[in-house]
Amino acid sequence: METVEITLKAVIDAPLQKVWENWTQGKHVIGWNFASEDWHCPAAEYDLREGGKFSATMAAKDGSFSFEFWGIYSKIIPFQEIRSTMGDGRKLDVFFEQNGNQVLVTEVFEAEKQNSIDLQRQGWQAILNNFKTYCEK
Repeated sequence: METVEITLKAVIDAPLQKVWENWTQGKHVIGWNFASEDWHCPAAEYDLREGGKFSATMAAKDGSFSFEFWGIYSKIIPFQEIRSTMGDGRKLDVFFEQNGNQVLVTEVFEAEKQNSIDLQRQGWQAILNNFKTYCEK
């Protein structure tokens, strides 16, 4: 079965510096890294360097389920691009493009096999939408 890539985008009304920091610092990631209101991200650690690890705990607020979302950075161009490999071996790339007072964030990731493409797209887009809201506060 061939690898399917999913591409998501968000246009954020915030300065590039703020968008970058909110994406790359654990103290900010815990404020937006969840797909719905009944989930949260109680812990996140980001070692932003090539070969560094990122890790975020994603958990149901009722305590019924949690998992660690993690990966290793393979390429970082500050304020432009972050390439990484997730813990299960899939690729995850994020691009930041400033356009006036806005930043276009493009996220490209290899789909996993357990859930449908639509479900993955919806869940990851919901998280990206939370990120947009967090940045625009």
